Amino acid sequence: MTWTTDNQKNLMLFSGRAHPELADAVADQLGVKVTPQTARDFANGEIFVRFEESVRGSDAFVLQSHPAPLNKWLMEQLIMIDALKRGSAKRITAILPFYPYARQDKKHRGREPISARLVADLLKTAGADRIITVDLHTDQIQGFFDGPVDHMHAQGQLADYVREHYGTDNICVVSPDSGRVRVAEKWADALNGAPLAFIHKTRDPLVPNQVKSNRVVGEVEGLTCVLIDDMIDTGGTIAGAVKVLKDAGAGEVIIATTHGVFSDPAAERLANSGAKEVIATDTLPIPTEKRFSNLTVLSIAPLLAQTIREVFENGSVTSLFDGNA
Repeated sequence: MTWTTDNQKNLMLFSGRAHPELADAVADQLGVKVTPQTARDFANGEIFVRFEESVRGSDAFVLQSHPAPLNKWLMEQLIMIDALKRGSAKRITAILPFYPYARQDKKHRGREPISARLVADLLKTAGADRIITVDLHTDQIQGFFDGPVDHMHAQGQLADYVREHYGTDNICVVSPDSGRVRVAEKWADALNGAPLAFIHKTRDPLVPNQVKSNRVVGEVEGLTCVLIDDMIDTGGTIAGAVKVLKDAGAGEVIIATTHGVFSDPAAERLANSGAKEVIATDTLPIPTEKRFSNLTVLSIAPLLAQTIREVFENGSVTSLFDGNA
């Protein structure tokens, strides 16, 4: 008997239930379909997942966004990965546009967890071979996962939008704190060497989501300020920074962020902050009730699709950064 084998790779895209619109947009970019599945919750909150097609030998990409309730969607993604591993998928890539627990990347005080590391360990134990994510809260999280991590950046899309709509003259890039200055420097380079400034702020480690913005370090008077951050949760930090910039004589203030977490009362704070425009990507779903008149949402789907394509074809993910990695 003569045996023949088909060595052609098979890309399969899977989506959790947290943000199906993003998965559909990525699928459209790739020219594939999201693999059909059955997913449901039992009365006690347990999650059941079953894929409706064979996954044997596939190059599987599991896309899940992590809005609230974050723990539910993280568990669903882990269960999907486990199902793929037990279904004999050849390689499993977990796509987490917004990495959950990223703010807990180190111990600030004794007897605290490093939850970002725990998430990486859970993904590996479930069966993930690789991770794709966007704008981690800190770069060190890449080292928590025992395998390749493709850390993508939305700066290119956000900066292109700012350049197209506001130009590069009379622009100043502002970091909301001293810890983000390195990211601000990359933004400044992308905006033709724009000057930099940052907000000096204080934070009480015992009180979450509360930051006191103090003063501007740098010259912002009369300039259009691009205030950048990787995520906006309740909006208190950014709204406070807008006020500080306005008090320092800044002209228009534009806010640019990758992850619009927008926990209440973020939408109200941002709408009334005095910022001309808030630009975010759709790494997280932003429901209608959290959208406000000066909010612009850019699609992260093209970046994710390009990354998936490069990974699948064993190409260069770094080439997508255009030298800004």
